[in-house]
Amino acid sequence: MKKLLSFILISTFFLSSFAQTVDIRRKIDVTGSAEAEVTPDIIYIGISLKEYFKDNSNKKKIQIEDLERQLQTAVLNAGIPKENFTINNIASYNAWWEKKRNTEFLARKQYRIKVTDLTKVNAIMSAVDPKGIENSNIESYDYSKIDVLKRELKIKALQAAKAKATYMVEAIGEKLGGALQIDEINNENYPQPMYRANTFMKAEGSVSDAEQLPDIDFKKIKLNYQVHAVFEIK
Repeated sequence: MKKLLSFILISTFFLSSFAQTVDIRRKIDVTGSAEAEVTPDIIYIGISLKEYFKDNSNKKKIQIEDLERQLQTAVLNAGIPKENFTINNIASYNAWWEKKRNTEFLARKQYRIKVTDLTKVNAIMSAVDPKGIENSNIESYDYSKIDVLKRELKIKALQAAKAKATYMVEAIGEKLGGALQIDEINNENYPQPMYRANTFMKAEGSVSDAEQLPDIDFKKIKLNYQVHAVFEIK
């Protein structure tokens, strides 16, 4: 008898515990989304300079220090802060393809310039010896108010989820209760810049503005946020 009573008590305890863990509230499960496209206002330009020989005798070399001085002066004259002009890489090469072989290595430097106005690049490029510019390209871009925009989109996505849940519940004559669960689904997308980089191995002489920059197909930054939410049905 005692064993039977103990079994009944244990069974009652487990059934009571199980009943307490089962959520019997009526719920509605929805998702909301919000997206936006913005034009980047921070652009990182990569420029590579290289030494070269000015004459066929391979004796008159244009030094990398002179080219760098031209570029740095142009950057400062364009109103770009010095901290936005940095060196990315330093290398050297040998002009083995030239008819008159030369064993001397030539220096190459790669720079990164942070700009907020692409038109300034025209003035910068035109102030540097065109034969010393190996190539240039857009490395990356960003939006200065990206954190504010993300916050606004997440709020809009959650509001959209609640609005969807509200009209779906009201369609069956019910009322929406409070949120039971909210999960963020991050779908932000930062497309890489698309460009066709030209080399600047031009002959001496004037260079038109159209030749100062690579042909660029610039894309906007697109952000998309989704929120998964569970609401109680009253």
